Amino acid sequence: MKSAVETLNPTRVRLTVEVPFEELKDSLDAAYKKINQQVTVKGFRKGKIPARVIDQRFGRGAVLEEAVNEALPKFYTEAVNEAELNVLGQPEVDITELKDGETLNFTAEVDVRPSLEIPDYSGIEVEVDAVEVTDEDVEKSVNELRDRFASTSPVERPAVEGDVVTIDLEAKVDGEVLEDGVASGVSYTIGSGELLDGIDEAVTGLEAGGEATFTTGLEAGGEATFTSELKGGSAEGKESEVTVKVTQVAARELPELDDDFAQLASEFDTLDEVKADSRKRLENMKQYDQATQAQERVLDKLLELVEVPVPEKLLEDEVGTRKHNLEHHQLGQMGLDLEGYLKIQGKTVEEFEAETKEQAVKGIKTQFVLDELVNKEKLNVSQEELTEHLMRRAASSGMSPDQFAQAVVEGGQVPMLVGEVARGKALAVVVEAATVKDTNGEVVDLSDEDESAESATADESAESAEAAEAEAEAKNES
Repeated sequence: MKSAVETLNPTRVRLTVEVPFEELKDSLDAAYKKINQQVTVKGFRKGKIPARVIDQRFGRGAVLEEAVNEALPKFYTEAVNEAELNVLGQPEVDITELKDGETLNFTAEVDVRPSLEIPDYSGIEVEVDAVEVTDEDVEKSVNELRDRFASTSPVERPAVEGDVVTIDLEAKVDGEVLEDGVASGVSYTIGSGELLDGIDEAVTGLEAGGEATFTTGLEAGGEATFTSELKGGSAEGKESEVTVKVTQVAARELPELDDDFAQLASEFDTLDEVKADSRKRLENMKQYDQATQAQERVLDKLLELVEVPVPEKLLEDEVGTRKHNLEHHQLGQMGLDLEGYLKIQGKTVEEFEAETKEQAVKGIKTQFVLDELVNKEKLNVSQEELTEHLMRRAASSGMSPDQFAQAVVEGGQVPMLVGEVARGKALAVVVEAATVKDTNGEVVDLSDEDESAESATADESAESAEAAEAEAEAKNES
C-alpha cells in the first residue's frame, strides 16, 4: 500500500491511498463467505456456493463492494498511522479507482489537530480580587444562621412584611376557575418573592379571614413566579385573576444572638466562636474563588499567546452538542424549553447562537493548547489522581462513584477522563509559573490551595463536546 498526505489547511488534510489488489484477498474471501451465508442457490447447500456461481448469479460488483467496504477502514487506519496524523472525527472517503484484479485507489479528507507552538508563558501576569472578609460579611453569615432557627407564633393583627401567612389561592382566567388554579394551606413569607407577582401587596394589611383579589400575568419566565400547583399549568402565558384568603398570620421570632444560640445552632459554646468560625469559612470560600479566578484569567492570557486554528466540522459538532445538552438535559430538568430559557435570560436567538459559538471556540482552543502542554511538559496521570477526578465527576452528575465508573468504563470513556486530569495538571503548571497579584498589589501564593480547585477549573474550561456528551450518555445509561 502507498499513501501520500496533502495539507488542505492547518486543520484538514487529504490522504491519497493506492492499494495493490492482492491486499484485498482476505476481504474478498470474507465477502464471499458473508454472501454465502445470506443467499440460497438451488443445487448447493447453504454456505457451500462456489465463488464463480456467486459471481454469475449476483455479480462480481456486489462482491467487490462488500470487500472494499470491509477493507477501507483498515487501509485508512494504516495510512493515518504511517503519516503520524492526529485525526479528528470521521473522514470523507471517495473511491477514485477500482479495477478488478489490478488496484484500489481512494482519497480520505479528515480534520486533524493543528500543530501548535507554545511560547514562554512564565511572563503571564493577572490580577484577582483580594481576599477580604469584613465584619459586615460575618454579621450577614451569622444572621443567615439565625434566620434558620427562627420560630413563628400566630398573631391577631394585620399582616406585615416578614410575617408568615397561611393562605388559600384561587386563580381564574376569563372568569373561569382553573382546574390547576386552586391551592389551600400555602405557607408564604411576605416579602420573600416566592409566589405570584402582586401577592405581597394583596396580603399586607389582611388579618386571618381577610380576602383580596388581584390580577397577575402568568407568563412563564416573566416576573410572575408560579406556585408549584400553577407552574406550567393551563394558565401559562395568560393573565389570571387571583383570589387570596388569609387563614392565619404568624410573626417570625428570631432567637437572641448570645451563647445559648451558639450552643443551639452550632458545635461551639460561645457566640464569639461562631463568629470566628464564620469568618474562617468565608475566608476559605473567598480563597477558593480567588484561586478559580486566577486560573480562569491565566488561561485567557495563555490562549491570547497561542494562535489556534479551529476545524470547522469540529466546531459545528461542538456547537450542536452544547445545544443538545442544554435543551435535552439541563433545561429539561428545570421544566423549561429553549424559548422560555431565552426569555428568562433576556437574550435573542441570535445572541444565544453567537454566545454558544464563542464558548465552543474557547473550549476547543483550550483543549488543544492544554493537550499540547501535556506533551511538552511530559505530564502523567496517576491512578490516585484519576480516582479523585472520577469521584468529583460522579458527584456533579448526581450518580454514585460506582455507577459513574461503570458507565464510563462501559462507554469506553476512561481515556477522556485521563485527558481531563492531564489538562488540569497542565493548567496548574502555567498558573504556578504566572505572577498573580490581588487588587491590593499583593502577590498571591496559590501553592497551598486545594488542588481540586485547579482540576475543577481546568475541567470546566477544557471540557469538549466529547466530554459533555459522554457525561450525558453516562446519566442516561444509569
